[in-house]
Amino acid sequence: MENNLHSDANLFAQLGLPSSEADIHAFIQSHRPLDPKIKLSDAPFWTAAQAKFLREQIICDADWAAVVDKLNVSLR
Repeated sequence: MENNLHSDANLFAQLGLPSSEADIHAFIQSHRPLDPKIKLSDAPFWTAAQAKFLREQIICDADWAAVVDKLNVSLR
């Protein structure tokens, strides 16, 4: 898998969320720490569509997986 195909801003835009650097930082700060027992896609702050997208990207090891993993780490 090639790394860095998508940026944090691209991921947030794909999820339908504000995607400026300040918006991303605020989102992470307001939702962390995410309980380590909860999968990222099962976090209560996602819509059903957002959770499905995140889950599929990891399961399929898609080109979004690296940035989804980065978000997961940032929220822990």
